[in-house]
Amino acid sequence: MVESRLAALVSALTYGDPFDPDTVVGPVISETEAERIERWIDEAIDAGATRLAGGDRKGAVIAPTLLTGVDRRLSISCQEVFGPVISIESFDQTAEAIARINDTPFGLATGWFTNRLDDALAAARELEVGGIHINETSSSRVDLMPYGGSKASGFGREGPSHAIREMSEERLVTLLA
Repeated sequence: MVESRLAALVSALTYGDPFDPDTVVGPVISETEAERIERWIDEAIDAGATRLAGGDRKGAVIAPTLLTGVDRRLSISCQEVFGPVISIESFDQTAEAIARINDTPFGLATGWFTNRLDDALAAARELEVGGIHINETSSSRVDLMPYGGSKASGFGREGPSHAIREMSEERLVTLLA
């Protein structure tokens, strides 16, 4: 049920020209990166994953893609995709999902969807990520929010207060009267 509902939603996303006001998903950063993402999708399918939506590439544009049955050892499952690809994985316990997310060398951000406050709070406490967005996608952000990853997903934080400090030179001044 979840798979078919999500597949329909992903398939309905308009993608392509970022200047078209109806476009929801535009190109990735370069055609080279789009080719990498396409390769990762193909590797997952070759290894037994099922494509429920998307997966096509035209230039630097990857159609929003939904996969299931992805081998956890594959790049698309344990590396940072930085493209419009999601995989469905099932878990019986919240602790299993948290352990799975923490079991990669990366930790930029996570979107955690739940109607259980206790699960949301457990995720917020235990996930090793730079940002956790409860009932929002991991790309949810406003400029005033500090932004940055944990583990191998970068270093430091961005945002106005962080930028001011980074662009400033601290000095110690002593004055003997």
